[in-house]
Amino acid sequence: MSISAAQVKELRDLTGAGMMDCKAALTETNGNMEEAVDWLRKKGISKADKKAGRTAAEGLIGVDSGVREAAIVEVNSETDFVARNEQFQELVRNIAKVALAYGTTEAVAAAKYPGSDKSVTDTIKDAVGTIGENISFRRSAKLAVEHGAVATYVHNAVAENLGKLGVLVAIETTGNEHAANAFARQVAMHVAATNPMALTAEQIDPAAVEREKAIFSDQARQSGKPEAIIEKMVEGRLRKFYEEVVLLKQAFVLNPDITVEKALKDAEKEIGAPAKITAYLRFALGEGIEKEETDFAAEVAAAVKK
Repeated sequence: MSISAAQVKELRDLTGAGMMDCKAALTETNGNMEEAVDWLRKKGISKADKKAGRTAAEGLIGVDSGVREAAIVEVNSETDFVARNEQFQELVRNIAKVALAYGTTEAVAAAKYPGSDKSVTDTIKDAVGTIGENISFRRSAKLAVEHGAVATYVHNAVAENLGKLGVLVAIETTGNEHAANAFARQVAMHVAATNPMALTAEQIDPAAVEREKAIFSDQARQSGKPEAIIEKMVEGRLRKFYEEVVLLKQAFVLNPDITVEKALKDAEKEIGAPAKITAYLRFALGEGIEKEETDFAAEVAAAVKK
């Protein structure tokens, strides 16, 4: 199978491995990018495990909250300049308010925009005309609890409740709601920093776990040790994996000597009742979206030729 330079570059960007190693990986896996990443990891060549696309889309993450509920939205624009525009910021704030009432992306898009007879979708179309740049409402979500608190956190906020990264954390408890909210906000800050894969180990996709086990097994077998020892090595690596990606198992950012789970137990003293983190949401602007890269020099050269 012929491997293109673009494929090699993409794999190199994802893993940090050398060009020849990337070409070999793609050749061995018939051009399958995900399998090529695993191939490099098994060989100990990959320098990075992150496979998400580069964050490239501009715009804002917005949050809004009420009594024991909160919502988060992502609205994209073409440039960061527009994201700093007050009209655009007001648009995102109002969409977040709609999300607090309707929750899901589809319901929010079809709902009426505050103070207007038009839907959120039609209001965005109007904004494209007045702001002069393509704008899109990408997603929204909502968390709510019957008893307890839902805290919000916006990292490096550009304005109140608006920024490039937003987090919601829900805690169920019959104790003091103010104390619960304060701790939930600390956890939200932690989530912003660590980007956990799931709240609990049970919530991780079994396929992802099996994939990691396969990689750990192949790496361990390269040591030449007996299968019984390899099995124990894999179990140890898997425990470490959970500690890195499971929220409750992670070292708490505000006190790395304890886990988030232990920090929650300690916080119950202040809350005055048992407490449970039931859910979290983390929206990073543009995650999973790659902006088309252009060669500026080539564009200039083409313009000159014309």
